Amino acid sequence: MPMVVNCVAYRNGERIGDISIDQISEVLAEDGTFVWVGLHEADAALLRKIQAEFGLHELAVEDALTAHQRPKLEEYGDSLFVVLQTAQWWEDAMHLGETHVFVGKRFLVSVRHGPSMTYAKVRERCEANPGRLAMGPGYALYAVMDFIVDSYAPIVERFSARLEELESAIFAESFDRHAIEQLYDLKRELQLLRGAAAPVLEICTELMRLHSDIIPKETKEYFRDIRDHARRVVETTDAMREMLTAAMQVHIALASVAQNEVVKRLAGWGAILAIPTMVFSLYGMNFRHMPELDWRLGYPLVLAGVVAGCAWLYRRLRRLGWL
Repeated sequence: MPMVVNCVAYRNGERIGDISIDQISEVLAEDGTFVWVGLHEADAALLRKIQAEFGLHELAVEDALTAHQRPKLEEYGDSLFVVLQTAQWWEDAMHLGETHVFVGKRFLVSVRHGPSMTYAKVRERCEANPGRLAMGPGYALYAVMDFIVDSYAPIVERFSARLEELESAIFAESFDRHAIEQLYDLKRELQLLRGAAAPVLEICTELMRLHSDIIPKETKEYFRDIRDHARRVVETTDAMREMLTAAMQVHIALASVAQNEVVKRLAGWGAILAIPTMVFSLYGMNFRHMPELDWRLGYPLVLAGVVAGCAWLYRRLRRLGWL
């Protein structure tokens, strides 16, 4: 994929056409225009060129170059720098990426890193509604953020389906180590997704209250909708994490109960075997008057007593539920 995915100029919400990076300054010199640039895995040379064209702050450009940033919103002079985490699902796993967005009064630059879907559909939807796109880069920022946050919902649904599949293993009679490992992995992935969605709440709140020079008043209400979607993702992931924690505890408790049952049975049979063990151990003692030697019926009486004692103890333990 090329580093420059799109570089388009707009006037009053209408698409003027594709332009090159070198033409950005010329387009911005015209009244009523703004430029929307989409980059993918941009290198240092390209970002330095973008920095020169839009007058971006060097610290923001450095963050966009190195990536591995937490979601945040920072203000640098007359422009904003927004970092968002993207989430995609393929090969039965969630993959996180990053999108860095530079927003000014007359420009929007998005830089994608790692796994991330293209924003071509976002651009097409915006161009299909020039009345809203005429609001400027603020509305374009909303469209990109809304697309990213909406992509979280299908992943949450997949996590919910996976949790339902694990329920049978969670409440199995025997301890399943693989089920515990899957529960832990699911909980970790939920935490990663929550870490991507939770900062969006703060970002949207700040965009709704501040930065009116870049985010017009009529655009701020759109960020409330993004905040609601992000809050729903956060609340759902929190609820699922609590369910996972409870499920892991229940699974471990059931395994402990099963082990206790085994121990009770072993203890019961040990008590039964203790009677003949104790009696027969007397025969190893060196004393003269032993039932088997002096009593003609001593041997059968001892055996009968042992059997009777074991039978009585067996019935007693059965009634108590130990056997």
